[in-house]
Amino acid sequence: MMPNYRRKMSIGILRSTFVLASITSTQIPLCAVTFNEHVAPIIFENCTSCHRAGEAAPFSFTNYKEVRKRAQLIAEVTSERFMPPWHAESTDIKFAGERRLSNAQIKILSDWVEAGAPEGNHAKLPKLPDFPSGWQLGKPDLIVEMAEAFEVPASGPDIYRNFVIPLNLKENKWVKAIEFRPGAPSVVHHSLFFYDTTGEALKLDRLSPEPGFQRMGRFVRSGSLGGWAVGGTPRPLPSDLAYILPKGADLVLSTHFHPVGKTAKEKSVVGFYFADKPPSQGFTDIQLPPLFGATAGIDIPAGEKRYVKKDAFVLPVDTKAFGISAHAHYLGKEMKMDAVLPSGKRKQLLWIKDYDFNWQEPYNFAEFLYLPKGTRIESQIVWDNSADNPNNPSRPPKRVGWGRESEDEMGSITLQVVAEQPQQLSLLKREYSQHSRNVVARRVRDASEQLRNARADSFEDIPKAILARYKARYDKDGNGKLSEEERSAALAAWKKFINSRRRARN
Repeated sequence: MMPNYRRKMSIGILRSTFVLASITSTQIPLCAVTFNEHVAPIIFENCTSCHRAGEAAPFSFTNYKEVRKRAQLIAEVTSERFMPPWHAESTDIKFAGERRLSNAQIKILSDWVEAGAPEGNHAKLPKLPDFPSGWQLGKPDLIVEMAEAFEVPASGPDIYRNFVIPLNLKENKWVKAIEFRPGAPSVVHHSLFFYDTTGEALKLDRLSPEPGFQRMGRFVRSGSLGGWAVGGTPRPLPSDLAYILPKGADLVLSTHFHPVGKTAKEKSVVGFYFADKPPSQGFTDIQLPPLFGATAGIDIPAGEKRYVKKDAFVLPVDTKAFGISAHAHYLGKEMKMDAVLPSGKRKQLLWIKDYDFNWQEPYNFAEFLYLPKGTRIESQIVWDNSADNPNNPSRPPKRVGWGRESEDEMGSITLQVVAEQPQQLSLLKREYSQHSRNVVARRVRDASEQLRNARADSFEDIPKAILARYKARYDKDGNGKLSEEERSAALAAWKKFINSRRRARN
């Protein structure tokens, strides 16, 4: 499936061809809006960092000729706010590095195209910014890469694999930022970073005939170092915050691959940026719902246009928030998180009105946001499983539940915070852990109730989380689908399971 970004770009390129023909076939009219004076500053500041040689965007915007060629396309995608890619909104919070164009800037681009895209006085052309070459944050303090490439097949189910890179650090380091550079970006959806001090991850990697290994127990996840997802932009942690990276630790890249129709070889490269000294305080994540929604009971009926899950957590201590991010899959539509202060005043922390699975990035607040003890953090995730959703990978729509595959679903929003009093961070972590356990307990009760009321003769009554296990167990040919024979065997097992539970209750 071609991502929306590329589909819209392809359509726009065709349209811009006709506009270019009209521009070159007629005399450029005199107009107050020109490229050199008005358009170039907007393009250079907001677009050229990606639209230049060696970067991810499909064509360059470094001079008048290049921009003029895509004039109509630029006007269309900016007026729709599809470009620059920036999905975060808030009525109360200012984001660092915000790329959203103002209404006045969008009008300048539209007026310029309507006027025939004149170049204007060359003396008023601003200097092209000095963009970093290669590494976005400058040369890293430490650069490491996978020892050998992992081959991703052209088709088949999504792949989750862990790769270990020995770091051989002689002393503890404090990490301000990590820049992840996938070797085959078309097939890498995300990668989570961990460090392992036990040596177990490296043993598992070496035991596997292929690069990496599949399953990773918590015992090798000694600590988290963040992660990267499609569209992610590397940003340093604010203030003096930093991740610890112990001496002797190995780096573990837990990577999610999504086959795209042709084979690819992935050999990731990672750059570390170190702080000069240990941080004065730690930080933590408040993710709602926890575990990317694994315990939220996500079970989206086919055709459901607005499927909603909510969660909330009350802060037990005074905190300061500094970053926020959202994650779902193709059906994700709307992501919203608010903070309700003890006074009753509501602050909007994040609102993504049109979530895009193909472009995800974390957002840092321009300044620390004080959230006093008693503040209620509320999240709301909305999925669209209707045929009207252009991102829906299933035609016609099908029932979808929580899962790790791209065509399954997840959903959560993560708020990064520090405790106002650093010594209270442990209390904040304990209370959030208890919230997560409470969510799990509620989910277990709900699942038990669902099983009590389930019909033994209906495949549709199998809870989605259990259904995935049945499919994996009875998909004998491994094609990801159940034939009639396989489906009958799975249903027979389901009947046996339900009837055994009912006999046990009686």
